[in-house]
Amino acid sequence: MVATDNLTRLLDDLVTRVDGADLAMVLSPDGLPLAASNQVDDELGEQVASVTAGLHALAVATGRQTETGTVRQIIVQMRRAYLFIATTRGGAILTVRFDGEVEVGDVAYEVALFAGQAHHHLPVYLEPAPPHPAAG
Repeated sequence: MVATDNLTRLLDDLVTRVDGADLAMVLSPDGLPLAASNQVDDELGEQVASVTAGLHALAVATGRQTETGTVRQIIVQMRRAYLFIATTRGGAILTVRFDGEVEVGDVAYEVALFAGQAHHHLPVYLEPAPPHPAAG
């Protein structure tokens, strides 16, 4: 991972501070892991990055197809856990896993708050230009 110590420390703080959080990662828009909390080893990081990138790409495609705007947050509820995925102002992707006993509204707020502040520690990624309609 190509992380800065500050970003890794911030992810560790998020996992420690927010009840029920057990891992956090930041990815580039194309799914490259940039940083992760200490709970994430290389193998787990690759797995979480793949799942996150796939879900994010699906949400982005849905937003474009339905003309409903950019993706802000994705929440996946599983039987024993939640996966929260949020985009930062600069285009990076934050993913945090929580146990299934959390209060979803509180967690969504914490993830959105972190994503809103993380851009200070991340590069800015430019969004690709939308395709031009075919001339007919």
